[in-house]
Amino acid sequence: MLQAGSSSLSSDFPHYIPVIVAVFWVLLSYALSFVGGWFALSRHFRAQSEPYGEVRTAGSFFNVLEGVGMRFGVSYSNLVRLAAAEDALYLSVFFLLRLGHPPLCIPWKEIKDVERKSLGLRYVVLLLGEKERIPLYISERMASKLGILERLLCSQQA
Repeated sequence: MLQAGSSSLSSDFPHYIPVIVAVFWVLLSYALSFVGGWFALSRHFRAQSEPYGEVRTAGSFFNVLEGVGMRFGVSYSNLVRLAAAEDALYLSVFFLLRLGHPPLCIPWKEIKDVERKSLGLRYVVLLLGEKERIPLYISERMASKLGILERLLCSQQA
């Protein structure tokens, strides 16, 4: 025999699906931010303004050919936009992941070019933040397009 309350709960369940999905998405976004290191960087490098001067971008979101990742294998490929300006490297994520991922502005003096790797594609590994030392893995092609390696060389000589 069915109880009156149990059929009511099962018939109301579809109404809770959007709430469950939204809560899951928020938790996932914050978890990626903590694990990947975005949260640690946002404590000191939250962008306060738009990039200025000569700005190079790697294009819009959803660039399938370019990989971007951070520590512990967190991948931001197709979700992050990088912009190299005179003063800093700017990072922002697609608006659906913006919770836990505020736009970042990392001055060139806070970025170290560590090494080059080849994992099918050739990658550049940058360490972001003098204290935080969060790795950023970007394709060598993207680094070249943005002029990152040249800007790092100039900032280290200055």
